[in-house]
Amino acid sequence: MSENTLPLVIEPEQLKAALEQRDLLLVDLSQPATYVQYHLPDAVFLDYSWIVRIEHPRMGLLPQKEQLSHVLGALGMTPDTHVVTYDDEGGGRACRFLWTLDAIGHKNHSLLNGGLQAWVNTGFEVSSKIHYPASGEDYPVSFTDDPVATRQYILDHLSDNHIALLDTRSRKEYQGNKVLAARGGHIPGAENIDWVEAMDKQNDLRLKPEAELRAMLESRGITPDKTVIAYCHSHHRSAHTYIMLKSLGYEKVKGYPGSWSDWGNEPNTPIEK
Repeated sequence: MSENTLPLVIEPEQLKAALEQRDLLLVDLSQPATYVQYHLPDAVFLDYSWIVRIEHPRMGLLPQKEQLSHVLGALGMTPDTHVVTYDDEGGGRACRFLWTLDAIGHKNHSLLNGGLQAWVNTGFEVSSKIHYPASGEDYPVSFTDDPVATRQYILDHLSDNHIALLDTRSRKEYQGNKVLAARGGHIPGAENIDWVEAMDKQNDLRLKPEAELRAMLESRGITPDKTVIAYCHSHHRSAHTYIMLKSLGYEKVKGYPGSWSDWGNEPNTPIEK
């Protein structure tokens, strides 16, 4: 790891060393009560609701440009800022933030592997002092298509062998036994890997070892040569899967904002159970 290059998924020890060498923006997406109680020193708080848009019954949509521009500017972000983010739930909210940054072409970002829990259990310092960001100009936001799959894009590629759909919800949601939208089931052809299967519960919810993750994915036909579209109910859980795939070197990965809350609430989309 050179001084100017941080990995997409960074370990607590690597982050501690990097913070001593350079300026990084630490962004905490934990529950507000957790942040108030303790967080990484100098981390700024970002409320998850500020980076997602809801249009009932659809949830987890991309925010409006103006909203995101203002939020990122208020964090003190510029296009040159390297962002390191984490949360207190194994990385779901933090990864949704990183996917959103990918969606606007901001590549300088990392996920703290295992998040707050891993940092604390490694024995590093935490703080309860609220850190207010040095607010700057609104961040210039323009969305790029590469990390984003729309409903129409998926409909257009349902029979495309170069596309792999990965449903990261629970097995019951996937099978249509637990219904959280107008209709239950899954997108035709989608494979199912519950997002928590990628987490190592014995290791502070870090990602499981690379070999385990690769075996799990490839056993279901989710191979690096394909364009992988990850979705869940709102693209919260599947954002974690998106970052996991990117960390393994999968180059063609997309997230579906809205996910099943979009697909399952549309009357004419095809569904399998």
